[in-house]
Amino acid sequence: MATWQCVKSCGACCQLDPADRPDLSDYLSPTELSLYMSMVGEDGWCINYDKSQRECTIYEDRPSFCRVQPDTFQKLYDISPTDLNDFAIECCEQQISGVYGNHSEEMTRFYQAVGIESKLIELTAEPETISEE
Repeated sequence: MATWQCVKSCGACCQLDPADRPDLSDYLSPTELSLYMSMVGEDGWCINYDKSQRECTIYEDRPSFCRVQPDTFQKLYDISPTDLNDFAIECCEQQISGVYGNHSEEMTRFYQAVGIESKLIELTAEPETISEE
C-alpha cells in the first residue's frame, strides 16, 4: 500500500497562485484566506519558499493550512483521518503534475517516496513508437 509522505526539495505545494485554486474561500476562513493571500508572491510562489534551497523558511511555524495532518484535513476538506493518506497522495500528484509536469524529477521522487511502483514504471517506460508503413 502506498503511504503518503512529503518529498524534500519539491515545493510544489508552495506554488500558491490563487488562479489555480479558485475555491480557496470554500475551505479557508476569512482570516486564513487573508493570511494565504498575504503569502502569495508576485510570481505566485509563497514568499516563504526559498527557491534556491527549495525549502520553506518558516517550516516549523507555517500556518495550519500548509500542514498535511489529520485534524487540518478534517477541518478544511472534511476528510476523515482514515481517508487522509489516499487524499494526500492524490493532492500531491495533481499539484506536482501542475507545477512540474507528469514526467518530472519531482514526480518520480514522489512516487519513489510513497512506494507507487506502477506509476514509476509508467514514468520510465519507453514511449511506444508507431511504425509507418
